[in-house]
Amino acid sequence: MATVAADIVVFGYSPEEVTLRVLMIHRKVPPFKGSLALPGGVVENDESIEAAALRELEEETGIKPDFLEQLYTFGEPDRDPRGRVISVAHYALVSVERFTPVAGTDAADADWYPIEDMYTQPLAFDHLKILEMALDRLRGKILYAPLGFDLLPKQFTITELRQVYGTVLNEDLDPGNFRRRILKSKLLKPTGEKRATGYKPACLYEFDEARYEKLSKSGWNIELV
Repeated sequence: MATVAADIVVFGYSPEEVTLRVLMIHRKVPPFKGSLALPGGVVENDESIEAAALRELEEETGIKPDFLEQLYTFGEPDRDPRGRVISVAHYALVSVERFTPVAGTDAADADWYPIEDMYTQPLAFDHLKILEMALDRLRGKILYAPLGFDLLPKQFTITELRQVYGTVLNEDLDPGNFRRRILKSKLLKPTGEKRATGYKPACLYEFDEARYEKLSKSGWNIELV
């Protein structure tokens, strides 16, 4: 009989470092003891798969994301040396500045790692495959859904928002074009506050979620890049 598990790819973004990172743990128990792995674990009989994903993420890293979405089901017969384990993978988005991982349960530690570092060492199970699929999903969906806002603090500058999209898509986005598109979308609420930068102070904005929900129900699609 197969066991059902939930694994979670958590992407985090740091506006200061302008880098996309992924939350990983070092496994404290076999199999793959000491290896880097995605947070996750077995789904209990009395909980939904999404509830299990959120529980395992909080137990192993202390993080509770605002955005969590199911990604794909991974069920290769040999993906877990302990036996038949089917994993329903999810991905989540958070601002690195909002969360400091705290390891728990079967995680020896938990921390943010640059995406490119995941290709320099072996990961536990099939977690590199899961990570790659999650990254592809993020890059595709960010073109038509406002996922970039989930990677930023509540208040941000237009430059920081452009840098999020450029980092995720691995593209150098034109500042003027991006600014015109995002202001035309009317998805930003000016806060009336400014932040000091190396040049002139930059206006701070917030994501207008109510307006986005209203527009999306009418069939409107976001086009920021």
